Amino acid sequence: MSQDLEKIARQIRIDIIESLAAAGSGHPGGSLSCADMLTVLYFEKMNVNPERPVDPDRDRLVLSKGHAAPALYAALAERGFFPREELIRLRKVDSHLQGHPNMTYTLGVDMSTGSLGQGLSAANGMALAGRLDNKDYYVYVILGDGESQEGQIWEAAMSAAHYKLDHIIALYDHNGLQIDGTNDEVMTVNPVDEKFAAFGWNVLSCDGHDLEALSAAIDEAKTCKGKPTVIICETIKGKGVSFMENQVNWHGAAPNAEQAAVALAELRAE
Repeated sequence: MSQDLEKIARQIRIDIIESLAAAGSGHPGGSLSCADMLTVLYFEKMNVNPERPVDPDRDRLVLSKGHAAPALYAALAERGFFPREELIRLRKVDSHLQGHPNMTYTLGVDMSTGSLGQGLSAANGMALAGRLDNKDYYVYVILGDGESQEGQIWEAAMSAAHYKLDHIIALYDHNGLQIDGTNDEVMTVNPVDEKFAAFGWNVLSCDGHDLEALSAAIDEAKTCKGKPTVIICETIKGKGVSFMENQVNWHGAAPNAEQAAVALAELRAE
C-alpha cells in the first residue's frame, strides 16, 4: 500500500481531532476507528469525482453510524468536495457540517444518517435503483456495533440477500464498544460473521486498520456474484490516539485544548 494512503489516513485523523476540539462536542472514538476504511474507499476504490458530485454513475457511501460524521467530512474535504478549512466549523449553527451527515447541505454526502440502524435499508434502495437503471455502481455501507443490535439492520440484511444485491459491500466497524460500554455488556452482537452468513451474505474479515488488507477484501468482495458482502473489520475505537484507544468514555466526548494538543502531537509523530 502506498505511503500516500497512509499519509491521508493520518491527515484524516488529525482533521477529526482538530474539528472536534473546535466544536467542543462530537464523537472521536468511532470516527477514528473507521478512518482507514474511508481512506481506502475514497482514495482508491470508489468511483467519485468532486467535480461531478451527483454523477448518476458514481459509487455511493452510506455512513450508517452517522455520529462518525467527522471522519466522513475529513475524507470528503481531503478528496476535494469542499475546502479543508471548513472542517473547524463542525457543529456550528450556520455550518453545513452538522453533527450527523445531511445530504441536503453537504456536498458529497449520499445519505442523511444518524438515526441508527437505518443505513443498510437506504443502501438496499440505492442498489435496487441501480439495478433498475442498468447502472453498475457499488453502494458501500459502514455499520457500527451498537446499531447492529437493532432489528432493522437484520431486516435489511435479509432483504439484501433475498434480492441478491451483490453491489452492496458493507464494512462492519467491529470495535467492540458503544456509548454505554462494551457490546458484550450491553447486548452482544457476536458472532457477527455467523449471523450475516445465516442471512445469506458473503462474509469476509480483515484488520480494519491494515490498508492493504482492506483493499484486498474490497477487491474480493467485488468478485462475489448473487449475494451482498459484509467485511467484518476488526478495529480499535479511538485508533491512533493512545489515551482514546479502547476507552468507552471517548465515544462521545470531544477533547479539550490540552487533550487535543497531546493527540495531535501523537498523530503527527507517526
